[in-house]
Amino acid sequence: MIEQKGILFILSGPSGVGKGTVRKSLFEKDTELRYSISTTTRPIREGEKEGVDYFYRSKNEFEEMIENNQLLEYAQYVGNYYGTPRQYVEETLDAGKDVFLEIEVQGALQVKENFPEGVFIFLSPPSLEELKNRIVSRGTETESLVMNRLKAAKEEIELMDAYDYVVVNDQVSRAVDKVQAIVKSEHCKRERVASQYKKLLEVSES
Repeated sequence: MIEQKGILFILSGPSGVGKGTVRKSLFEKDTELRYSISTTTRPIREGEKEGVDYFYRSKNEFEEMIENNQLLEYAQYVGNYYGTPRQYVEETLDAGKDVFLEIEVQGALQVKENFPEGVFIFLSPPSLEELKNRIVSRGTETESLVMNRLKAAKEEIELMDAYDYVVVNDQVSRAVDKVQAIVKSEHCKRERVASQYKKLLEVSES
């Protein structure tokens, strides 16, 4: 029996590209994937559960995690910290489960520094015009904010070289199929399975 560790997959891309939609559709089709649960200093809300929605920590506890390199990435939003805990990811991978992290580009680059063995997937819009249409259709952004997001998206697309794969999100179902194909192919990579198969040879020789 060949036993493999899980793989950390990082899905990233510009704001408005549809990361959340693709990730949710993927999880509906693939129940074996595990979503990376974040740690936060924001208060727990009604209906949320520790270890399901987030790991809730005090500001001091979170800053200790930063100091002790216990986070694969972190950021601060509206006065609260959010981050990806290394321990949860590593324990889940050791249990043979794939972990999926959906994150902004800057966070993905932090993960690449701290966990380079992850598989990095850049979700790209079909065009900047299409990305603009998606952001505008949300109806939540002012014109100046839309232009700022597009400027940021151009800069993020230029960082594509830091990724292993690029998937164009022209149609959600097609993008999900491509991500699933990446997951399958990564599990068949020689460098991942070679050591396990060599153990089979050792058993047959003994």
